[in-house]
Amino acid sequence: MIVYSLACRKGHAFEGWFKDSAAYDEQAAGGKLVCPVCRSRKIDKAPMAPSLKGAGVEKNKPSAAELQKMRQFMTGLRKYVEENAEYVGTRFPEEARKIHYGETDERHIYGEATIEEAKELVEEGVDVAPLPPDLNDAN
Repeated sequence: MIVYSLACRKGHAFEGWFKDSAAYDEQAAGGKLVCPVCRSRKIDKAPMAPSLKGAGVEKNKPSAAELQKMRQFMTGLRKYVEENAEYVGTRFPEEARKIHYGETDERHIYGEATIEEAKELVEEGVDVAPLPPDLNDAN
């Protein structure tokens, strides 16, 4: 079963429930869709938000396989940064600004910054992102 948000050309919005998208297409092409307010047969799909599975935290809890994939991704991302960028430690905010303002050669860096320092960098337009934690050290 699929639900579409529909609207007539006069702006009346309503829902339509269909067996599948082909059933909607068939009814729309055959002029079988009717506005329940004004009886117009000129109906279009209205923009709609995506449907999310479940509403509670437990229903959206990732599976063990999904958690493993996320962990692998985060570990791989961290490893890539460590292998391809220069560690500048607590000088990170200063070095990031120098690169941003063209005061030093552009290069990939990573290091340490407080939340306040990171917020200031973002406000200045410096491209920064947090590095995922080292999950091996978290155990």
